[in-house]
Amino acid sequence: MKAAVLEGIGKTPKCEGFEEPEAGEGEALVRVLAASLKPVDRQLASGTHFASPREADLPLICGTDGVGTLEDGTRVFFGGCRRPFGAMAELTVVPRAFCFPLPPGMGDETAAALANPGVSAWLSLTHRAKLAGGESVLVLGATGVTGQLAVQIAKLLGAVRVVGVGRNERVLARLGDLGADATIQLDQAPEALKEAYLSEMGTGFDMILDYLWGEPTEALLAAITKSEFAETGKETRLVQVGESAGATIRLPAAVLRSTAVTILGTAGIPPREVLFDAMREVMKRGATGELRMETERVALAEVESVWKRAGQAGCRTVLAP
Repeated sequence: MKAAVLEGIGKTPKCEGFEEPEAGEGEALVRVLAASLKPVDRQLASGTHFASPREADLPLICGTDGVGTLEDGTRVFFGGCRRPFGAMAELTVVPRAFCFPLPPGMGDETAAALANPGVSAWLSLTHRAKLAGGESVLVLGATGVTGQLAVQIAKLLGAVRVVGVGRNERVLARLGDLGADATIQLDQAPEALKEAYLSEMGTGFDMILDYLWGEPTEALLAAITKSEFAETGKETRLVQVGESAGATIRLPAAVLRSTAVTILGTAGIPPREVLFDAMREVMKRGATGELRMETERVALAEVESVWKRAGQAGCRTVLAP
């Protein structure tokens, strides 16, 4: 079969022949229809992710999840491919428990692109941040694929005000159509960015979803830091999800001592029932058009060239065998 084969850590995968998988006990053989190319796929292949394979594990097929059909014809979203097999191939093998039937009317490309970032955003807002109706949300990194979905999901969950922060002007301009009440352009001097945060903050944000970290987060924390003794206001829950702007921040003690802010991580994979519920909600809303995203379809044979180039901002590339 043809697959996106990784021969060495840090190398670019190529479309090559690879042995076909066989399903074992509790596993399902999946004929792949579409697999999205996500930042985590690149990180795993580059060796920079905590779950990256070792050289001893190679060669292997790239791709963590996708859409395909089971042997009985059921169309599913799947994840958890057993190494050395992956989603970017004509066939793969996965735990049967990680196959989710898709709602009717949902295209292969949309399902493959939506599931991973949509479920991530849904869980960050519900399972970790415990977002309640009537609360205000700041999405730091709202012009990325997951950030755009987070804006939409926050509104669907009843957020009264959603502010999106990002760099890409084209995507920033369309966030209003996705539900954002206001936007902030990141490409500003630190002091100007701090003032922009303050102008949109009002009495404070109930929760912050942070896909950036690094300097943008430092400027945000500087904005919420009090410069005098003051009565405690509303608590802000900051959920740290990504690090596309930097892997570390400087965290002055005054941030935590002068204001009520709690910093949370995504904390890995939640219980299976929580994950399944999030998947059902995201796919249902994707099928009805309540959740929208841009996709780009590329043939699996072109994986080497598409892997090397930067994708269109805010758009998810989907590989089709």
